[in-house]
Amino acid sequence: MPLLFGTAVFNEEQHLTIGGCDTVLLAEKYGTPLFVYDVAHIRERARGFKRTLDSLGVKNKVIYASKAFCCLAMYQLLVEEGLGCDVVSAGEIYTALKSGMPPENIEFHGNNKTEAELVYAVEQGVGTIIIDNFYEIDLLSKILAEKNQTQRVMFRISPGINAETHDYILTGQEDSKFGFDVNSGQATEALERILANERLILQGVHCHIGSQIFSAEGFLAAVEKMLLILNEWKEHYDYTAECLNMGGGFGVQYTESDDPLAPDVFVKAIVHAVKGQCELLNYPFPEIWIEPGRSIVAEAGTTLYTVGSQKTIPGVRHYVAVDGGMGDNIRPALYGAQYDGFLANRKSDEPKELVTIVGKYCESGDVLIKDISQPPLQAGDLFAVTSTGAYGYSMANNYNRNLKPAVVFVENGQDRLAIRRETYEDLTSLDM
Repeated sequence: MPLLFGTAVFNEEQHLTIGGCDTVLLAEKYGTPLFVYDVAHIRERARGFKRTLDSLGVKNKVIYASKAFCCLAMYQLLVEEGLGCDVVSAGEIYTALKSGMPPENIEFHGNNKTEAELVYAVEQGVGTIIIDNFYEIDLLSKILAEKNQTQRVMFRISPGINAETHDYILTGQEDSKFGFDVNSGQATEALERILANERLILQGVHCHIGSQIFSAEGFLAAVEKMLLILNEWKEHYDYTAECLNMGGGFGVQYTESDDPLAPDVFVKAIVHAVKGQCELLNYPFPEIWIEPGRSIVAEAGTTLYTVGSQKTIPGVRHYVAVDGGMGDNIRPALYGAQYDGFLANRKSDEPKELVTIVGKYCESGDVLIKDISQPPLQAGDLFAVTSTGAYGYSMANNYNRNLKPAVVFVENGQDRLAIRRETYEDLTSLDM
């Protein structure tokens, strides 16, 4: 059975449907490759995080991690569901604001925010700036002095926790480009410098230990480390954190072999751990912030491709090419990410065979799915790859001057174009 999520089902014609929309008709209408987002699934995930936190009786804030996927339609959906967002560039700030996202619900991340970006964030009233390094303390302080303003901030701590994930998406360890290291004393020095600056209003601290995490153990270790240092700062600096932001990174299912915890299990584990540490240390319970991104949109997204050429090397490999690839999903080429996929436009009872799904880009590494069992695929078939809602379109590119795909939102039998497909005119619009 293919891996299906949310509202995805097969209809009587054996066509994959999502959100009540026939994907064969969507492909005819919008072309392929095509990202299809299940809005009901996004809503349920967004509500689920908030519902779980509220049920635990804690003051909280759920902040969507924009880097997973963002556009006007996505931000509008977040506003409808009462979520804030985190951003890592002026471009994301601009898009969020243009969608109607209240600036006070935006938090600004990044390890090398430029002066122009920080000026823009301050001018637009971005709610919280997550300070990442000493350079940024000085730069933001200068900007605020020039504008005679104050700014609510947190600062990011690297607690020295190694989560069980790929090295490329591991961020909470001591050797990281992100945040202030605890063990070297950088975090304490950052606290001193921020507290000494009357223009920086310190809300609390932030940490993020990595992405695509399947176990709560890393979060529990991070909570313990964070509360220990917060308690130390309370005793030595009389500073009590108003907010504790534990980031995101909750794992999702890409293939049948993936077995992530349910999102509410992660949230409950974090909250119970914070409560336990606060009781143990007699520390005031802080407001809990989390930053889910992938766990809200990944499984809600499906990419539709049209099958094209094939190549069989007897005894070696059978390649099946589709009309997309590393231009719309670079994750397999970038760090070996694995996906599931299946025939979406017809049912086949023919014996399955092992094939490798590849793209159309001029790279040998342009492989979407290696060695997957499928019925015989034919040119013109519709092939669906699941769980592509996070970091697919966000990392899309124009390699080989191919066009970026369209993105469509589907819900209750209605389809809505969220991002149009690029045109050839778009490709040359910046050329001089």
